[in-house]
Amino acid sequence: MPNVPLIQAALEQAVTGGVFPGAVLAVRYGGGQADVFTAGLVSTLDAARAVQPATVYDLASLTKPLSTVTALALLIQAGRCQLQDRVESILSELADSPIGTASLWHLLTHSSGLPGWRGYYERLSPDAVVPAMEEDRRRAREALAEMIRDEALIYERGTRSLYSDLGFMLLGMIVERCSGVPLQEFFRDRIASLAGASQLGFVPTEWADNFLHCARRRGGDVAPTEQDIWRGRLLCGEVHDENAASLGGVAGHAGLFGTAEAVLAVTGAWLQAYHRRSSMLDADLVKEFICRQTVVPGASWALGWDTPSPPSSAGRFLPEVSFGHLGYTGTSVWIDPLHELEIVLLSNRVHPTRKNERIKAFRPLIHELVYREYVGCV
Repeated sequence: MPNVPLIQAALEQAVTGGVFPGAVLAVRYGGGQADVFTAGLVSTLDAARAVQPATVYDLASLTKPLSTVTALALLIQAGRCQLQDRVESILSELADSPIGTASLWHLLTHSSGLPGWRGYYERLSPDAVVPAMEEDRRRAREALAEMIRDEALIYERGTRSLYSDLGFMLLGMIVERCSGVPLQEFFRDRIASLAGASQLGFVPTEWADNFLHCARRRGGDVAPTEQDIWRGRLLCGEVHDENAASLGGVAGHAGLFGTAEAVLAVTGAWLQAYHRRSSMLDADLVKEFICRQTVVPGASWALGWDTPSPPSSAGRFLPEVSFGHLGYTGTSVWIDPLHELEIVLLSNRVHPTRKNERIKAFRPLIHELVYREYVGCV
């Protein structure tokens, strides 16, 4: 049996040490009931409430595997696209551009040649007014596609791996083009609803007030992130990532909000498929997606998922077949399919400022502790 008080104490010590104001840690082992640990407060503000299992966090780049990668797996299963499809064959507006001849595989393995990040939001919305309607979001996506189209590749495609938000921005557009519906609707109807993850989804600008109300009605607050200089306000229920905000809160690289148990609902679908149990995902495709793509020199990436590569945020003990991802706001998920161990950590370490990077040292330690307590000696 895991030493529950020891794990709880480690989470509380992280709060005391200023790693984050508060956090939720959810652990599921062997397909059983999840153990959910909470510590700290939802914010540093006066009268802030204690973190609850139902506290909702900005998941940041967990959006990539939970939404975009899962959506692409479903679309490939349905024959709507293939890993070797060229970007320009789906996004025709990128024809004859440097990135147009890259494949979906290149984008998923972060080996397309694209730079990692660009501050597109400063051009998309110089006045910091974010799109509030679907038509406004569509125009913002069109403008963004033009900006990425004009990007020069900064390394030869396939020769290295450089983690790129730009590639996943394109993948979010590809999901929409192949499915024929907005990304937030595809996620809601084809992923969250089938997985039973009702407290997981995008929050387009016009949904923000209702989203906050619903979260509180379910017994949890929405944890705020940063006092944003660009938007001039504390962000709560608004996506922290500026580029995602300039698209109206819905993008392939960021934008999901949710609870730890809702995240487990989606990771559980991947794990169930891995073991060839009932799942919305195909077992063979899942095993292809979570396998490290060794053809890219020195890379740890699978298809949209990362794999442990020392030094890793997963710690020293998770086996090589494990897969996971991090989120900038202080979130992470790691999955060991051999022992059926799922670890979800949600926090708002960027509150009140992104300058706090203590979580880098904490992540591997908490994953090692959880592994020792649930799996056993290593």
